[in-house]
Amino acid sequence: MLYHPVCIGNVTLPGNLFLAPVAGYSDRAFRGVCREGGADFTYTEMVSAEALVRGSSKTVQLMQRAPGEKPYAVQLFGGTAGVIRQAVLQILTPGTVSGSMDGDIPDVIDINAGCPVPKIVKTGAGSALTRDPERLYEVVQAAVEAAGSVAGNVPVTVKIRSGWDAAQMTWKEAADAAVEAGAAAVTLHGRTRAQGYEGSADWKILEALTAHIVSKTAGKVPVFGSGDVFSPEDARRMLETTGCNAVMFARGALGNPFIFMQTRQLLLSGSYCAIPAETRIAAGMRELTCLIADVGETAACRQMRKRFCAYSKGIPGGGALRSAIVSAETAEDYENIFIAAGVYTR
Repeated sequence: MLYHPVCIGNVTLPGNLFLAPVAGYSDRAFRGVCREGGADFTYTEMVSAEALVRGSSKTVQLMQRAPGEKPYAVQLFGGTAGVIRQAVLQILTPGTVSGSMDGDIPDVIDINAGCPVPKIVKTGAGSALTRDPERLYEVVQAAVEAAGSVAGNVPVTVKIRSGWDAAQMTWKEAADAAVEAGAAAVTLHGRTRAQGYEGSADWKILEALTAHIVSKTAGKVPVFGSGDVFSPEDARRMLETTGCNAVMFARGALGNPFIFMQTRQLLLSGSYCAIPAETRIAAGMRELTCLIADVGETAACRQMRKRFCAYSKGIPGGGALRSAIVSAETAEDYENIFIAAGVYTR
């Protein structure tokens, strides 16, 4: 069966449709509506281990659990084992991560070894770790040891890329290093660092990695797929053709947090229901309400401009709607815009 439970170490998830870390989007407001929309597991956006250790309150805010978000993962980036160790110890100290469940801790720690952004890579983090399996091993081992010492075997997972560029395809070495260091799961984004987010993700590599890790670990370490999953049909095709254990939705979930529910319907029944415009906009308004509580109305409304533009895709008259959205300054502005368009009621 394509839709099935997944185990990450001692954490059992009900299904295999996940929200990937998405920089600038995966705050608790968005993760919350994705859980409502059927996501089986969610990851925070990247959290800087260095900033966390230095006491950044903004960094702590990125890790807040959303209402109903149990379980969830915090994704860390950092280029040195010592800083990663300190950050994991801090995250897994009850009370560090505030939110709806005071004193609670994340259920999984994920290490980002795939981000291609230059400012991340130059610190030795992100894709720089995929290129350097020995250092990746050290970073993952430090995270695993810290997680085990504080919280009783909170699993650590790792996200990698296929390589640095076409001449340095190090996915196999990086995955081996992660697993040997104690990683409980590996996610592959099938692009190189040089590709960034351009071109196509190579699912053949995902297929090869899945077979390799299954053989290496006797199926005890699952492999998750990321890259070019924009529809329920894409997710089904990834699962069918690569054999990976779970699918990560990233850009495909923007403006459509119901893609998880639709995919589950497709995998279980062979078809899925369209989501009415009113339902999508209502989800966006719930996201806005949560974001206002976290960052204030002015900042939240500005952040939601790009998000509501995504929510409005496919709605009749969407072009005019987006022209109005980019000028919204308050929650009431958004309400009035959507009421006038006939896609929202108070």
